[in-house]
Amino acid sequence: MRLLLIIGPPAVGKMTVGREIAAQSDFRLFHNHHTIEPLAEVFGYGTAPFNVLNLEFRRRVIEEAARNRVDLIFTLVWDLRDPADTAYVEQLVAPFDESGGEVCVLELTADLETRLVRNRGETRLAAKPSKQNVEWSDGNVRSMEAHQLTTDPTGSTPTPADGFLTRHRHLRLDTRNLTAAEVAPIALDWLGQEADELG
Repeated sequence: MRLLLIIGPPAVGKMTVGREIAAQSDFRLFHNHHTIEPLAEVFGYGTAPFNVLNLEFRRRVIEEAARNRVDLIFTLVWDLRDPADTAYVEQLVAPFDESGGEVCVLELTADLETRLVRNRGETRLAAKPSKQNVEWSDGNVRSMEAHQLTTDPTGSTPTPADGFLTRHRHLRLDTRNLTAAEVAPIALDWLGQEADELG
């Protein structure tokens, strides 16, 4: 039983990679917009009821996946410098940690130019109606550059997320020159190696 967190900045390809991994394995995909879109439509993005229910729905889906031994992929944008974001992630993965499941982190990176191109992809826009105003969405991708959404490969910039990433298996992939179909087998090979080491 495994929970694979796919993290990285907006438009890096988390959902698309998650779909490819799910198509090639027993993992099921639960991407962050599965909760964002219906809640934003009813309550408005970022409102108090949106925030409460977004966390609750995500937590409950992950709890039930752990209880029913479902290998689950969950995608999210994580500000590694924000202690509240790390506490949020810790809360989400707790059901897998507590039931003896594995929590693994696949981190996807790509430069801003690549992500702005991906931000306008048909698959992304079809699955994420809130991103269909591409001018606003491009601005959102740019504004998120103010946050630390990927790890520092040199390790010289410590963050509150470091403890979590040290405790769980973590793979960082630069996807600038990789398609989702190319990333998925790399990730699955890494996950398979981990299973071999543990089994």
